[in-house]
Amino acid sequence: MKEYKIPQIRLSYVADVLTEVKKANNSKASAELLRASYDDGDMDYREYFKVMYLNRAAKPLGIQTISMGGTAATIVDVKMVFSGALLANAQSIILCHNHPSGTLCPSLQDDKLTRQLIEAGKLLDINVTDHIILSTSGYYSYADQGRI
Repeated sequence: MKEYKIPQIRLSYVADVLTEVKKANNSKASAELLRASYDDGDMDYREYFKVMYLNRAAKPLGIQTISMGGTAATIVDVKMVFSGALLANAQSIILCHNHPSGTLCPSLQDDKLTRQLIEAGKLLDINVTDHIILSTSGYYSYADQGRI
C-alpha cells in the first residue's frame, strides 16, 4: 500500500507583549485601544478592518488587521475574522473599521457585515460585543446605540 504524505498544520498563539493592557469593557476603552493600533496618518488615508480578540475577562488577547482597502471600502473575509479568534481562544471579539471620509455614520454595507459576523459568531460561540467605527474626530459604537 502506498503511503501518502500530506502537510501538517501547526497553529500557535504567542502572547509576546509583557506590558499590562487595560480591559476593553466599554466602547471608550475599546476605541482607545483600537485607535492605538493605527499608524500615524493611516486613518485618513485608507480603510482598514481590524478585530480585537478578548478573553472571558474582556482583556485583549490581540488586535489583527483583517483587511486594508481603498478610500471608500475594504473587503472582509468572515473566515479570517474567526480563524484569528479560534487561534487566540477568544471568548468574544470587537470589530473595528475606520472611515477615511471622517463620517461616523455606518453604511448599509457596515450594517450587513455586522449582522453577518454576529450570526457567524453565534455558530462558534464567540460573542461579537461591539463594532466600532473610527475617524480622527471620534468613534461610533454599535453597542452604545443598542444595535448589537
